[in-house]
Amino acid sequence: MKVSVFGSGAWGTAIALVLHDNGHEVTLWSKFEEEAAVIRDARENPLLKGVSIPKDIAVTSQLDEATAEAGVAVIAVPSFALRETTEALKGELSADCLVICVSKGIEKDASALFTDIITGILGAGARIASISGPTHAEEVALRIPSACVAASRDPGVAQQVQELFMNERFRVYTSTDVIGVELGAALKNVIAISAGICDGLGYGDNTIAMLMTRGLAEMARLCVAMGGHKETLAGLAGLGDLIVTCGSRHSRNRRAGVLIGKGMPAVEAMREVGAVVEGYYAAKAARELSAKTGVSMPICEEAYNVLYEGKDPVEAMAQLMGRSGKSEQSGGEGAWVM
Repeated sequence: MKVSVFGSGAWGTAIALVLHDNGHEVTLWSKFEEEAAVIRDARENPLLKGVSIPKDIAVTSQLDEATAEAGVAVIAVPSFALRETTEALKGELSADCLVICVSKGIEKDASALFTDIITGILGAGARIASISGPTHAEEVALRIPSACVAASRDPGVAQQVQELFMNERFRVYTSTDVIGVELGAALKNVIAISAGICDGLGYGDNTIAMLMTRGLAEMARLCVAMGGHKETLAGLAGLGDLIVTCGSRHSRNRRAGVLIGKGMPAVEAMREVGAVVEGYYAAKAARELSAKTGVSMPICEEAYNVLYEGKDPVEAMAQLMGRSGKSEQSGGEGAWVM
């Protein structure tokens, strides 16, 4: 099957390698010809140094070349480019093309989930799925055993995605909880920035474990309020992705947080990381969704204050620690939804 991956960053490239390993005809598309030429000529993505890209993976910046006869379109662009890229694909893809979003985040202006954006552009009849989980591009590209979740409101579509991607090094589970999977993918980045800040401040493992656990509770509360299932946040797209993003050396969000904790202004930290830090945008979206749903999300709120209002991280932590005492099982619903 011809599969086109739209977005030639580290993650898009890693996904292209998985699909190539599975015997598919793969095209990797970049919006920028200069970027495409570098990858095409070197057969290596500068963001994945040392990982060879097979010669039969086509690399192009021409949209018509990438969309021609494509049976599957994988969208792997940063959150700020998702709407624009999907608009460009409208009318170029065949009506029965399977569209898979592997981007992680929430659109910064509309606070909208990615599959909702894609559906709104391509139409309700489009076959759409989303993939998420603890899958750093650097490790997936090296064929290190990894697992993720393929989510679609149509169980048959989710199973198709599973069959497309799954191999002995890349395990795929299915889900119909698109809301839970996509929220987990976006919000764990906010918690990872927070964990990095605490690391930069010199706080210990206790603090980071507290943030991860209570952050997971915030994610689950919002998930339920938006119609998702709290159990999803206990799986790969929630807890699994949270663990790897908060603790890994590969995590851009964590690295940005460490820099902020050491005193670097947020905007400068984003530049220093040298790649898109999705948690920065997700923090703004989380704050808006919290206000819209009435869900209490104190960690995400303080993350927003540090990132956008210039609040001192030490003061933000003091604010969190000084909140009134609560029960972890408040309301009889358990820690997930308190």
